[in-house]
Amino acid sequence: MFARLTGWARVIRRDVLAIWLAARDPRTPWYARALALAVAAYALSPIDLIPDFVPVLGYLDDAILVPLGILAVVALVPRHVMAECRARAAAAAGRPVSKIGAAVIVALWLVAAGGAAWWLLSR
Repeated sequence: MFARLTGWARVIRRDVLAIWLAARDPRTPWYARALALAVAAYALSPIDLIPDFVPVLGYLDDAILVPLGILAVVALVPRHVMAECRARAAAAAGRPVSKIGAAVIVALWLVAAGGAAWWLLSR
């Protein structure tokens, strides 16, 4: 059972990278690109709709939303493009490195921290 879950997690990780690559591929339709970027950003971001510390629901949103998003993107991206992106994702040993993506996530956290500080100080 544990081996099956580990294999499933590897496939999800590969597919998240593959849809990230598909979103950057010019052969992908614009609507599939938009959804692919949204799903990949949600999957790679530490910010969730339901925080992970909420019992059961915190991990359940990741276990349901990410695979459903991946399925939707895979259905919209042309098969040959998705096959190429999956092959490139499988060949990649490390995680995708995006300085712009990291900067956006850090900026979101800074804005949230600044908003919280402003709210606390204005009370």
